[in-house]
Amino acid sequence: MSQTRPRVALFVTCLVDLYRPTVGFAAIKLLEAAGCEVVVPDRQTCCGQPAYNSGDRATATELARAIVDDFLPYDYTVAPSGSCAGMISHHFPALFADDPHYRGKAEALAAKTHELVSFLADVRGMQGVAAQYDGVVTYHDSCSGLRELKVKAQPRKLLGSVAGLALREMGDSELCCGFGGTFCVKYPEISTRMVEDKTRDIKATGADTLLAGDLGCLLNMAGKLAREGSPVQVRHVAEVLAGVTEEVAPIGMAPR
Repeated sequence: MSQTRPRVALFVTCLVDLYRPTVGFAAIKLLEAAGCEVVVPDRQTCCGQPAYNSGDRATATELARAIVDDFLPYDYTVAPSGSCAGMISHHFPALFADDPHYRGKAEALAAKTHELVSFLADVRGMQGVAAQYDGVVTYHDSCSGLRELKVKAQPRKLLGSVAGLALREMGDSELCCGFGGTFCVKYPEISTRMVEDKTRDIKATGADTLLAGDLGCLLNMAGKLAREGSPVQVRHVAEVLAGVTEEVAPIGMAPR
């Protein structure tokens, strides 16, 4: 890894802030282990993706403008979410295509925005982590991380260094879980069928833990697994890589 100490702005994401702050703290721990100085801009809000996907470009642009202003001064922006990182890196420039003042700024921010695990492996060159997790896990490839940001091998590489952990791949790990942000609200019947297919594949692995890099997907699958009475634990991959699983209950389970 480089000997420089880049200043990284952590984009926490709405779901992490509201439902799973441990993921944010795990991200900070990992980024600091990778030699970064981590800053959490305190005015950050939503990345604007729900509005953007719903056709409300005015609200999405307003939110995006504030993020550009607050995050552009840092060396990198990193999010523990492929969907939020994908929104900033792939869609912000389009929002400002006709804005001569913000177009260049949005493009500059997009170029230095990354999903957490991809940043650790691809940018900082992290080869492994000093963590332990005794169990068999399976990994779900979230849509935005996989298709927009090409996050596939990176989490598996780092998970391979976790002491005691065994990774067992599920069938169709790349298929959508049915969450899709506003998709699950617009098309609940289709979404339910998709997550049923996903939990079937999860349980077929015999793994005791499900991991992924997007909290929306994890909340969706954790809810379905719980309603089906499954004992499979659900966690964000950052929690396992950072070795903080003893500090917080699995997603969807009562606090310890």
